[in-house]
Amino acid sequence: MRRTVFICIWLAGLLTGLELKAQEDVKSLHASARKYMQETDYSNAALVLNKALSLEPSNADLQNDLLFTYYLSRNYGKAIELGKQLTGADKPDIRSFQLLGLSYRAIEEPKEAEKLYKTGLKVFPNSGVLYNEYGEFLWAKEKFEPAVEQWEKGISADPNYSGNYYNAAKHYYLTKDKIWALIYGEIFVNLESYSRRTPEIKELLLNGYKKYFTNMGSLNAPNPKNGFEKAFSAGLDKHAGSVSAGISAASLTKLRSKFILDWYEKEPVSYPFRLFEYHRQLLKEGYFEAYNQWLFGAAQNLPAFQQWSQANATNYDAFIQFQRGRVFKLPTSQDYRWLNSKL
Repeated sequence: MRRTVFICIWLAGLLTGLELKAQEDVKSLHASARKYMQETDYSNAALVLNKALSLEPSNADLQNDLLFTYYLSRNYGKAIELGKQLTGADKPDIRSFQLLGLSYRAIEEPKEAEKLYKTGLKVFPNSGVLYNEYGEFLWAKEKFEPAVEQWEKGISADPNYSGNYYNAAKHYYLTKDKIWALIYGEIFVNLESYSRRTPEIKELLLNGYKKYFTNMGSLNAPNPKNGFEKAFSAGLDKHAGSVSAGISAASLTKLRSKFILDWYEKEPVSYPFRLFEYHRQLLKEGYFEAYNQWLFGAAQNLPAFQQWSQANATNYDAFIQFQRGRVFKLPTSQDYRWLNSKL
């Protein structure tokens, strides 16, 4: 009896050891494959990923990396074949829908791409990624209003995914809209503060304020049904004198400081808004000037910004440390444009 128990324990230990060894092998192979992907050696990446999948066939990360490898190597036939298999599974992955959509777009299969995005959003109705991808697809087809509608839906469903703010801000900047390029652009740079896209949107914000105050008569008035729009625009208009000598990081700091003090003059506020709460926090901490320099300074005048940051190094460095030590996170139900558009 003891011998039988011993053998069972020994076999269980052996099987556990083999399983752990296989997991270690899969991790090692996956790391090797990703290194090949970074080096654009897609043939070796696919070879290694297939080997890893032979050890762990249901690993979603491996499956999607293989799909991504096929896409990057422009082997769209294999990418679409694998993508269909993965998106048709009982428990598909959002990334599979995203990558299959990119593959359809690469070979200009718009009907299949649109069908896929609609299916994906039925499965994942709160996916900011899929709303963003679908919007970009529609924008490329010059369906501009349907595109921005998808980005707005993505902002509402998944308020902490940055891509929808990026695209929506760029869209509204090109229109006669009065405020949403400013709102969405600033939210974007707080969600994605140090990416390659951040300087682009910082410049858009600076030019957006110039556009607001120099073209006030030609821009669309706030939606009369949207109290947030009316309140935001009225607050900026009230303090327009702060920027009468020109739009700069310094004048915008003055304008926006007065705006926030007014917004929170009476509490509870009519429209709670995470971005403005952050502004208020920065004012209390003494970092609001540094924040506005970070936001507008380099876009306005890089040498002047560098000179300011050197002259105010202690405060600016403290702000950067403060900023990097926190996560800017938005709650749901503060998407005032989309909520009011459905009234």
